[in-house]
Amino acid sequence: MNNIICICGPTASGKTGLSVALAKKLGAEVVSCDSMQLYRGMDIGTAKPDAAEMDGVPHWLLDAAEPGEDFSVGRYVKLADAAIADIHSRGKIAIVCGGTGLYMDSLIKGESFAAPSRPAQREYVEHIVEEKGLPYLYEMLMDADPETAEKLHVSDRKRIVRAMEVFLITGLPLSYHNQQSKLKPPKYEPLWIGLSFRDRSRLYARVDQRVDQMMARGLEAEVRQLLDRGVDPKTTAMQAIGYKELAAALRGEISPEQAVSEIKQASRRYAKRQLTWFRRNQAIHWLYADETPDLLSAALGLL
Repeated sequence: MNNIICICGPTASGKTGLSVALAKKLGAEVVSCDSMQLYRGMDIGTAKPDAAEMDGVPHWLLDAAEPGEDFSVGRYVKLADAAIADIHSRGKIAIVCGGTGLYMDSLIKGESFAAPSRPAQREYVEHIVEEKGLPYLYEMLMDADPETAEKLHVSDRKRIVRAMEVFLITGLPLSYHNQQSKLKPPKYEPLWIGLSFRDRSRLYARVDQRVDQMMARGLEAEVRQLLDRGVDPKTTAMQAIGYKELAAALRGEISPEQAVSEIKQASRRYAKRQLTWFRRNQAIHWLYADETPDLLSAALGLL
């Protein structure tokens, strides 16, 4: 039996419910793989499972960071590796559950990231941007790492800055680090289970329903509380679907009704992107909620 199970798929497909039911059946523990459930105080808008939904099953990597922090995929992999090691040390199965494909793939592949960010180098690179502009830094990257630069848009500040920072820290281009990482065999060999709906319209209807439920539970108040705490609206966390739109509504830039409409549209588009990402993984065993009445039994049948 696999000692790691990955449950993935689009938002609102039922991943949390299946992971908890499977964990209770197997005596397993769940490692969250959601880039926004990592943040404290962001509960409603991220569909973070509460105590009742977790039903006594230990969950790792919820509330691992403050909303004002930038949380990288490298940091996630480090924390998730530690969580899995702890779970395995006690002879238990780890269920990695979530819809953030980049995080999940990076964890399973065991990708080693080029270098942790260093304040001195980051400040130096940011200073170049402020003094000479992003196009100037992009030209520097073209000289240092043309392979990476050619894949980036000239306005992609975050990735250009990061690539240049890596070169300054390591003396090697980011493209080299990425190539080396791809040569390594996967760190884990999990059983992959994907959840979705054969009828896409049913998935989108669930997405819309979930947004309505979030609003009823107080998502607007949650966003207001974060802003009142001084969380910068420009942080990565506040760019999450639901938070960005409602922050705009609270500033009077759009109406609450328009915010809800935009949240639903953005959530449906996100679900589509998630499906596109996971469909590339040929190892995933897909279960469709609209044609599989007992998802737990179907999942157990794959073990």
